[in-house]
Amino acid sequence: MVTSSPRAAKRPSGPSGSRLGALDRWFEITARGSTVGREVRGGLVTFVTMSYILALNPLIIGTKPDAEGNLLGGLPYTDAAGQVIGANVDAAIAMVAAATALVAGVMTILMGVVGRFPVGLATGLGLNAFLAVLIAPQMTWPQAMGLVVIEGVIIAVLVLTGFRTAVFRAIPRSLRTGISVGIGLFITFVGLVDGGIVRPGSGTPVQLGIGGSLSGWPVLIFVLGLALLLVLHVLRVRGAMLIAIATATVVAVIIEAVAQIGPKVGEENPEGWLLNVPTLDGVASLPDLSLIGQVDVFGAFAATFDGGFRANLFFGLALLVFALLLADFFDTMGTVVAIGAEGDLLDDKGNPPHLTPILLVDSAAAAAGGVGSVSSNTSYIESAAGVGDGARTGLASVVTGVAFLLAMFLAPLISIIPSEAATPALVFVGFLMISQVLKIQWDDPEQGIPAFLTMVLMPFTYSITVGIGAGILSYLLLKVVRGKARQVHWLMYVVAAAFGVYFAQGILSRVLGG
Repeated sequence: MVTSSPRAAKRPSGPSGSRLGALDRWFEITARGSTVGREVRGGLVTFVTMSYILALNPLIIGTKPDAEGNLLGGLPYTDAAGQVIGANVDAAIAMVAAATALVAGVMTILMGVVGRFPVGLATGLGLNAFLAVLIAPQMTWPQAMGLVVIEGVIIAVLVLTGFRTAVFRAIPRSLRTGISVGIGLFITFVGLVDGGIVRPGSGTPVQLGIGGSLSGWPVLIFVLGLALLLVLHVLRVRGAMLIAIATATVVAVIIEAVAQIGPKVGEENPEGWLLNVPTLDGVASLPDLSLIGQVDVFGAFAATFDGGFRANLFFGLALLVFALLLADFFDTMGTVVAIGAEGDLLDDKGNPPHLTPILLVDSAAAAAGGVGSVSSNTSYIESAAGVGDGARTGLASVVTGVAFLLAMFLAPLISIIPSEAATPALVFVGFLMISQVLKIQWDDPEQGIPAFLTMVLMPFTYSITVGIGAGILSYLLLKVVRGKARQVHWLMYVVAAAFGVYFAQGILSRVLGG
């Protein structure tokens, strides 16, 4: 548990103060050196930096047909002539957007009230693409969502039995620090990519902007937002991130209204907006929540027994669930450690407060994502932006969750925030998080090398899970070759074996499929 901060303010008293006092005690606002105003502001910053998922998730899973040629909701993807039915695609996108906001809102509020930690939850990027590209084409969408529910239930069982918490605590402090710094680099890279600053190169993996230079109005919005954020931070202006995002968004709306830039689509219009086009098409709309509950939990596995047990198909499905589980398991661990370190919320052993409730809510969110037909929900590293702006408690998560629920009805208004206006906050938070690199003992190779591999592989592979896996495997290797195998917690060997399977899943899939 985090001890009281020297910055703690006097507790409120009086009739209304007693209510505020109960709120303060439950969320530990004073104990963590925060205020209600800072929590509200931080929660809104977290929502703004996460809100892109309301546009991206529908495009990732709402536009992909399953093995039977149907979109989410059971809508046919093409007509008898093989032509895409645009109206059905639009309907599926709307349903996914509404369900994404609902599940994210409910689970984030639950994280705030139960986990009492400043982290938002929503559909996990990467996990949803894995579901849409690799899993759904092999079965129906309800069956694919059933695998997500199974994965979430398994993780919840691991929490309730104490296994997930024990693994969390078995990770050595040096690796946890490497994870925090690696995530700082990762979200910086995400911010630069989604802001259009870093793009695929011509003859190089990446390059600066278009053709090695910065051009286009959207890039200017990113630069404006980042410059304003830096200036406000140096001047110690409260709400610097929120002010910078809002200002950049207003300027982006004006520019789009005048210049009619439009979106970047593939290789066309390279100077267009990357994710959201900042146009205001109304303010409110009624959500379509008909996707909720469209899930077939055991349907995919039941198919393996049609006409006799088909072992290859069964173990192939088990491997898919395992891949989902491991990615979800360790992405969350890395996120919670990084956010806790950024907010100075970790105890002397590097553990956040209320660890078991945090992990339990995150596990429930994975299953809830399947029930809601929006893919596994997980903790978002973008929450570090809210922590960077002052959030320290679960009250900030309640604010973020309420904003997601309102977004169901205010989708047109939320969608005007372009990624170029929101992502400067991620780059800035990367700066805040990288300072922890000083805590690593670089002169000790058993600590420095695993931490280094963890840090660099997260952004270079675009995967938090890969970075953690490489760090753990290299840590064990160095301990064993130096005759210190007994110093390593036995759970680390279990985790290392799991990562061995994870990294070899391509080979295993071919073997099992053969």
